[in-house]
Formats: sequence, C-alpha cells, structure tokens
Amino acid sequence: MSQNEQAYLDTLQNILETGAVKTDRTGTGTHSVLGRQMRFDMAEGFPLLTTKRVPFKLIKSELLWFLQGNTNIKFLLENNNHIWDEWAFKNWIESDGYDGPDMTDFGRRALVDEEFAAAYDEQHQIFVDKMLSDDAFAAEFGELGDVYGAQWRHWKKVQGGFIDQIQDVIDQIKVHPDSRRLIVTAWNPEAVPTQALPPCHALFQFYVADGKISLQLYQRSADMFLGVPFNIASYSLLLHMVAAQTGYEAGEFVHTLGDAHIYNNHIEQVQEQLSRPMADLPELWLNPEVTSIFDYTMDDIKIKNYHPAKTIKAPVAV
Repeated sequence: MSQNEQAYLDTLQNILETGAVKTDRTGTGTHSVLGRQMRFDMAEGFPLLTTKRVPFKLIKSELLWFLQGNTNIKFLLENNNHIWDEWAFKNWIESDGYDGPDMTDFGRRALVDEEFAAAYDEQHQIFVDKMLSDDAFAAEFGELGDVYGAQWRHWKKVQGGFIDQIQDVIDQIKVHPDSRRLIVTAWNPEAVPTQALPPCHALFQFYVADGKISLQLYQRSADMFLGVPFNIASYSLLLHMVAAQTGYEAGEFVHTLGDAHIYNNHIEQVQEQLSRPMADLPELWLNPEVTSIFDYTMDDIKIKNYHPAKTIKAPVAV
C-alpha cells in the first residue's frame, strides 16, 4: 500500500503518543506537537485517504472557490458544500436581523442536547435557503472577509490596486522555473482581524526540477483528523492543475505543519481510523482541453478508482 497515506497515519500516531495537552481558541482542548512534515509522491497515486472516505466533491468545489477569488459561501452552497457554513451562520445568528431561538455556543450545544440540535438544524436550513434565494441576504451574511480567495487573487497593495498571486506565480513558472520566489501567501497580518478564520494553510512554494513541479505548503495550524485530509488532497489537486497549465509532470506535495493537533473530541475517531487497513490510492483526471487554471469547472476534475473505508464523523471545533 502507499507510503503516501502511511505518512499521514504515522503523524497521527506520533501526535497521540507524544503530543502535549493544550488548551485552544475553541475551548475543546488538543493533543499538539510543533513541526512535522509529510511527503506525498504523486507517482504513487492521488493522496485521497482510503482509511476513511474523504468527500472529493467538497475539496474540488472549495479549491475552485479559492481560485475564483471568491469569499462568499454562496458558490459553495450552490455545490452542496457546507464546510464553511459555521462561520457565516454565526454572522447571522449574532446579527440584529436574527429573530430565531437563541443559538449561543451552537457548535457544542448541538452535540449534547437533542432538542437544541433539532432547533439548530431548522435554523441552519433557513439560513441556507435564504443564502440561495436572497442575493441581499447572501451579500450581507455570506461574506467571510478577506480569506484565502481574496489573498490569492486580490492581495491589496498599500499603494492601491491588487496583486493576483496565482496568475503571477504561474507566469513566473513558465518564464523562470528555477526561481526560488515561486511563492503564494495567504497570511496577511492586516487582514487577520477581518477574517472569519485566519488562514491555517498560510504559505506555499513551487519547485521545478528534472521535468517535474513540486509544491510545499506551510500550515500554521493543522486539525489533523478533519482538516488535514482535505488540505492534503486540495493542495495535491492544485499541484496537478498548475502542472497541467505549465507543462510539467506533478512531482511531490510536501506538507509542513506548525501546530499539528488532534482535538480531544476526535481521539476515538483517530483510533478507529488507525485500526483500519489502507487501500490503493485513486487516480486523478483533469480535462486536458482546459487552457487556464481559472477555467476549470466541477466536471473537469474527477477521481477514478476510489474505494475508501466508510466515513468517520466528528464535530468541527469553531
């Protein structure tokens, strides 16, 4: 079986065995380590984990959302992607325009109180329906601030105007493939106070050698069970897309982690995942007719021969 997935499982095991017990912003608590690195060779298969099902449709719609420079979750909802809902929903229930039942601390209360969970589901569905049907509502409550898409595609310059980092880095790869400045950063200290969630995957760098292009990501904060499997697949997909648009073969995705943690309410789920056998990794297909990284659609990106174990559910720490 693939060393790609084993690298992830080994990191999980290491954090369980050596992680420091720490508090965190969400109040959930974590087992945490500082500084780990995982390497994923694209020649071994596309690193979509097989020890649990990882929903690739959500990964590709989120990445397309980033590449659009979009910061409103309406596009995600149109693709039945709810992974950013919690932050936008919080904007609504804390606003003067909200007149429903008290949803304070909804992220945790819904886990332990069935009556509250039912009320939450009802209010969340009202929120989603309004987002999809009311443009003014979507504009007011669907915006998450200058999150990834804004920083990648519309970095605001002090002297006015903006920088399209994704276009710039692709142009540089084509002209100066040996450059050590093939970098995109999402971490903008000025924007952090206005963002629903400051960037966890903060900076990435491309590297070209021997006809292959590789990508290294620095992730300041890594939710190992829920978030990192998405990040691995998302940046591996981005690597393949950039490779396709610059004429190189996809090489390695190198994932460098800052604070790598397992939430205390994910421990049982991690142990369940570690007990499962791996399967062969799937294959990625990109439509070869697409000539710009910004023109890919959901139908242009597909996974083949994906046979994972069943989903393992766990709560999101908000």
